[in-house]
Amino acid sequence: MHFNLRTSFRSLIGLLLVCFTAVAALAQAPQPSCGEIRLNRPGQYGPFDYRTDKSKLEIVEEYHFTPAVEALIRGNTSSTPGGDLSYTLGTFPNHHRALLAMVRYGEKMKSPQPPEARYSVDCYFVRALRFRPDDSIVRMIYATYLSKSGRAPQAIQQLEQATASAGDNAFSHYNIGLIYFDLKDYDRALHQAHKAIELGFRQTALRDQLQTVGKWTEPSDKPVIAPMTAPIRESTDSTKQ
Repeated sequence: MHFNLRTSFRSLIGLLLVCFTAVAALAQAPQPSCGEIRLNRPGQYGPFDYRTDKSKLEIVEEYHFTPAVEALIRGNTSSTPGGDLSYTLGTFPNHHRALLAMVRYGEKMKSPQPPEARYSVDCYFVRALRFRPDDSIVRMIYATYLSKSGRAPQAIQQLEQATASAGDNAFSHYNIGLIYFDLKDYDRALHQAHKAIELGFRQTALRDQLQTVGKWTEPSDKPVIAPMTAPIRESTDSTKQ
C-alpha cells in the first residue's frame, strides 16, 4: 500500500510528534560522514526516487518494508526491523514512511543508531537530502525530528528550504505552515497559510490554530517575514556505501 501524501501527511506528522516523548535525550549533531550514495553500480538495485520510481517499490515493500517492519514488530529478512529499514533506505533513500519508521525505531531503542541500522537516524536524513535535495516532504519530516530533538534553528533552516522547493504546491505550503505553528513561529505559519490560500487550498485547520493564539489575519494583511537563512550545506565527506 503506497503512502497518499495528500490525505495522510498530517497523520504522518502527528505520529512523528507522538514518538518523541524521550527523543531529546538522544539528540546529536549529524555525523560528518554518512556514506556515499553510489549511482549505477553494477549489480546494485537502486537507489531510486520514492516519489517517481513507484514501479520499483513492490519488491522492496514485499520483502523488506513489510507492515510488521513498519510497525517495528519484527524484521522480515533480518533479526530486527533495523536491517530491513536500512535496506529500504539504501534502495529508496527518500522513502518517506521508512524514514519515519527509522525515527520511531531510534526512539523505541533509545539509540541514535538503533540495532542493525547501518547509519544513525540523522544520517538517513542527510543521505536522503544528498540524493534528492528538492524533496520537500523529507525536509518537513526532518524539520519535525530536529524540532523535537531540541534543534529548532536547524528545523527552521530545513523548512525554509522546503518552502523554496514547494513552488506552487499549495498542499506543501500548508503543511510547512503546520510545522511552523508547532515551532511557535506564528509569523511564518501565517505566511504559509496565506500562500496556501492564494494557491487555492481551502482546508482551515491552520487558520483555526492561528486564531486560537490570536495570530490570524486575513490574507490581505501581509506579515513581515524574517529573511531566509543561508542554505544548509550537507556534508560532502563520505565513505563507500
